[in-house]
Amino acid sequence: MTTIALCPSCDGYGWLEDDEAGAAEECGWCAGAGYVYRDERGVDRAIPTADYAAVAPELERLETERLRDMGYTGSAIKPWEQQVRGENMARMKRDNGQSG
Repeated sequence: MTTIALCPSCDGYGWLEDDEAGAAEECGWCAGAGYVYRDERGVDRAIPTADYAAVAPELERLETERLRDMGYTGSAIKPWEQQVRGENMARMKRDNGQSG
C-alpha cells in the first residue's frame, strides 16, 4: 500500500537552501510538495501533479499536523504579545497607534 509521507530530503518545506550561495531551490525529491508517496518497501517518489486534487485533503491534514508540531496554534498573535520579541514588545505600536 502506498502512503503519503513527509519528504525526508526537505522535511516538508518543499525547498532547500544552499548554505554557501544562500539561494533556495525547489526540492528535487518531492518536486516542491513537501510530501512524497512511500510504497510498502519504503521507497519514496514524488507525488504527480495530476494526483494533487485526489490527495489534497490528506496533504492539508499532514501539513496542519506538521505546523502544530512546530508550535503553530492557528491563531494570530499581535506582535507585542509575542514572547519571542523580548524587550522589544514594550516599544511596539498597538492597534490604536500608541506604543508601549
